[in-house]
Amino acid sequence: MIHVTRDLLTVLLDHAAERDPTAVNLRLSATRAGAFDADLGLDPETPVLTHFTLEGVGGPVNAVFGVDLGTPAGRGGARFLSHPTGRLELSKTDDLAAVVLVAVPPYDADGVAAFDRAGDGIELVVLDATPPEESIPE
Repeated sequence: MIHVTRDLLTVLLDHAAERDPTAVNLRLSATRAGAFDADLGLDPETPVLTHFTLEGVGGPVNAVFGVDLGTPAGRGGARFLSHPTGRLELSKTDDLAAVVLVAVPPYDADGVAAFDRAGDGIELVVLDATPPEESIPE
Protein backbone atom coordinates (compact mmCIF):
# COMPACT_ATOMS: atom_id res chain seq x y z
CA MET A 1 0.00 0.00 0.00
CA ILE A 2 1.29 3.47 -0.88
CA HIS A 3 -0.10 6.76 0.44
CA VAL A 4 -0.21 10.06 -1.46
CA THR A 5 -1.69 13.43 -0.57
CA ARG A 6 -4.66 14.50 -2.69
CA ASP A 7 -2.99 17.84 -3.44
CA LEU A 8 0.14 16.17 -4.80
CA LEU A 9 -1.87 13.76 -6.93
CA THR A 10 -3.95 16.64 -8.32
CA VAL A 11 -0.82 18.60 -9.27
CA LEU A 12 0.75 15.54 -10.90
CA LEU A 13 -2.36 14.74 -12.95
CA ASP A 14 -2.73 18.40 -14.01
CA HIS A 15 0.94 18.50 -15.06
CA ALA A 16 0.53 15.32 -17.12
CA ALA A 17 -2.58 16.73 -18.82
CA GLU A 18 -0.75 19.97 -19.67
CA ARG A 19 2.23 18.09 -21.13
CA ASP A 20 0.15 15.57 -23.11
CA PRO A 21 1.04 14.09 -25.61
CA THR A 22 4.56 14.33 -24.15
CA ALA A 23 5.24 11.84 -21.37
CA VAL A 24 6.00 13.10 -17.85
CA ASN A 25 8.65 11.56 -15.61
CA LEU A 26 8.94 13.08 -12.13
CA ARG A 27 10.78 12.03 -9.00
CA LEU A 28 8.54 11.89 -5.90
CA SER A 29 9.48 12.33 -2.27
CA ALA A 30 7.75 11.27 0.91
CA THR A 31 7.17 12.71 4.35
CA ARG A 32 6.75 10.41 7.34
CA ALA A 33 3.16 10.30 8.64
CA GLY A 34 4.35 11.33 12.10
CA ALA A 35 5.61 14.67 10.73
CA PHE A 36 2.11 15.81 9.74
CA ASP A 37 0.29 18.18 12.09
CA ALA A 38 -2.89 16.08 11.86
CA ASP A 39 -3.16 12.46 12.94
CA LEU A 40 -3.39 10.43 9.72
CA GLY A 41 -4.25 7.21 11.51
CA LEU A 42 -1.01 5.65 10.21
CA ASP A 43 2.14 4.41 11.88
CA PRO A 44 4.32 7.52 12.34
CA GLU A 45 7.06 5.97 10.17
CA THR A 46 4.74 5.35 7.20
CA PRO A 47 5.93 7.31 4.15
CA VAL A 48 3.33 9.55 2.48
CA LEU A 49 4.14 10.93 -0.98
CA THR A 50 4.01 14.72 -0.64
CA HIS A 51 6.48 16.36 -3.05
CA PHE A 52 7.87 16.14 -6.56
CA THR A 53 11.03 17.36 -8.28
CA LEU A 54 10.68 19.00 -11.68
CA GLU A 55 12.40 17.36 -14.61
CA GLY A 56 15.90 18.61 -15.28
CA VAL A 57 16.58 20.00 -11.79
CA GLY A 58 20.27 19.42 -11.08
CA GLY A 59 20.81 18.12 -14.63
CA PRO A 60 23.92 20.16 -15.55
CA VAL A 61 25.73 19.23 -12.32
CA ASN A 62 24.76 15.59 -12.75
CA ALA A 63 25.96 15.61 -16.37
CA VAL A 64 29.37 17.04 -15.44
CA PHE A 65 30.06 15.45 -12.07
CA GLY A 66 27.76 12.45 -11.97
CA VAL A 67 26.19 13.68 -8.73
CA ASP A 68 22.41 14.09 -8.41
CA LEU A 69 21.92 17.38 -6.57
CA GLY A 70 18.35 17.74 -7.78
CA THR A 71 16.90 15.47 -5.13
CA PRO A 72 17.17 16.26 -1.41
CA ALA A 73 19.13 13.68 0.58
CA GLY A 74 17.03 10.72 1.63
CA ARG A 75 14.24 11.53 -0.82
CA GLY A 76 13.15 10.37 -4.24
CA GLY A 77 12.25 6.70 -3.76
CA ALA A 78 9.21 6.97 -6.02
CA ARG A 79 8.38 8.20 -9.53
CA PHE A 80 5.36 9.57 -11.38
CA LEU A 81 5.07 8.64 -15.05
CA SER A 82 2.44 9.52 -17.59
CA HIS A 83 1.64 7.17 -20.45
CA PRO A 84 -0.07 9.29 -23.11
CA THR A 85 -0.69 6.10 -25.13
CA GLY A 86 -3.14 4.94 -22.47
CA ARG A 87 -1.32 1.86 -21.09
CA LEU A 88 -1.94 1.78 -17.32
CA GLU A 89 1.00 -0.48 -16.56
CA LEU A 90 4.79 -0.33 -16.33
CA SER A 91 6.69 -0.78 -19.55
CA LYS A 92 10.22 -2.04 -20.15
CA THR A 93 11.38 1.48 -21.05
CA ASP A 94 10.03 3.21 -17.91
CA ASP A 95 12.38 4.64 -15.29
CA LEU A 96 11.85 2.50 -12.22
CA ALA A 97 11.82 3.23 -8.51
CA ALA A 98 10.64 1.38 -5.43
CA VAL A 99 7.15 2.72 -6.20
CA VAL A 100 5.93 4.07 -9.54
CA LEU A 101 2.67 5.95 -10.06
CA VAL A 102 1.45 5.68 -13.66
CA ALA A 103 -1.25 7.94 -15.09
CA VAL A 104 -3.10 7.75 -18.40
CA PRO A 105 -5.51 10.11 -20.20
CA PRO A 106 -7.81 11.71 -19.26
CA TYR A 107 -5.54 12.08 -16.21
CA ASP A 108 -8.13 11.73 -13.48
CA ALA A 109 -8.38 9.64 -10.30
CA ASP A 110 -9.58 6.61 -12.30
CA GLY A 111 -6.58 6.79 -14.62
CA VAL A 112 -3.77 6.42 -12.09
CA ALA A 113 -2.32 3.32 -10.45
CA ALA A 114 0.70 2.38 -8.32
CA PHE A 115 3.21 -0.36 -9.08
CA ASP A 116 6.34 -1.81 -7.53
CA ARG A 117 9.50 -2.07 -9.63
CA ALA A 118 8.47 -5.55 -10.80
CA GLY A 119 5.25 -4.15 -12.27
CA ASP A 120 2.94 -5.62 -9.65
CA GLY A 121 0.05 -3.39 -8.61
CA ILE A 122 0.08 -1.70 -5.21
CA GLU A 123 -2.97 -0.25 -3.50
CA LEU A 124 -2.92 3.55 -3.82
CA VAL A 125 -4.47 5.41 -0.88
CA VAL A 126 -5.21 9.12 -1.38
CA LEU A 127 -5.13 11.18 1.82
CA ASP A 128 -6.73 14.57 2.44
CA ALA A 129 -3.74 15.88 4.38
CA THR A 130 -1.34 18.79 4.14
CA PRO A 131 2.34 18.10 4.77
CA PRO A 132 4.16 20.21 7.34
CA GLU A 133 5.59 23.51 6.13
CA GLU A 134 9.27 23.43 5.36
CA SER A 135 11.70 26.32 5.33
CA ILE A 136 15.31 26.87 4.49
CA PRO A 137 17.43 28.05 7.42
CA GLU A 138 18.83 31.55 6.96
